[in-house]
Amino acid sequence: MATKQAQKQGGQIDLGQLPVAQLQELKQQFDRELEHLTTSFQSLRTAQSKFRDCINSISQGVNLSTADKPLLVPLTSSLYVPGRLTSSTHVLIDIGTGFFVEKSTADATDFYNRKVKDIGDSLKDLEGVINGKANNVRMVEEVIRVKVLSAQEQQQKEVAGS
Repeated sequence: MATKQAQKQGGQIDLGQLPVAQLQELKQQFDRELEHLTTSFQSLRTAQSKFRDCINSISQGVNLSTADKPLLVPLTSSLYVPGRLTSSTHVLIDIGTGFFVEKSTADATDFYNRKVKDIGDSLKDLEGVINGKANNVRMVEEVIRVKVLSAQEQQQKEVAGS
């Protein structure tokens, strides 16, 4: 177990040399980092899903048959107002931080497809980081378990020897 190592602040440390209290502190730090990374992963998944919904809305909802029909326009996630589609070939897309750009439906679909791909790449990278952190947590847990069992055996030997 003394050969197992973990990353901490850019340097390698020998987990076998650390006392149990420091190992538990290290495990808590890794757990917090893992929780934060997992939350970020879920947020990216949600954003990717919303961009896919935008692609579906453009492909299914913006066409000649819906040009003059009434529809509900979302102002916020829970507030919708009645409206009409003025063009079946152009849409306004939210490019972030409250900025909207008018694009053709093909360009808008391409924009959202690129966003989905970029987020997918980020998700793959983040998944690798999460797996690495999870392995670090398991490694620290294993060293803690071995040290605690070793200490218990040592105590039993001392009690039996007395």
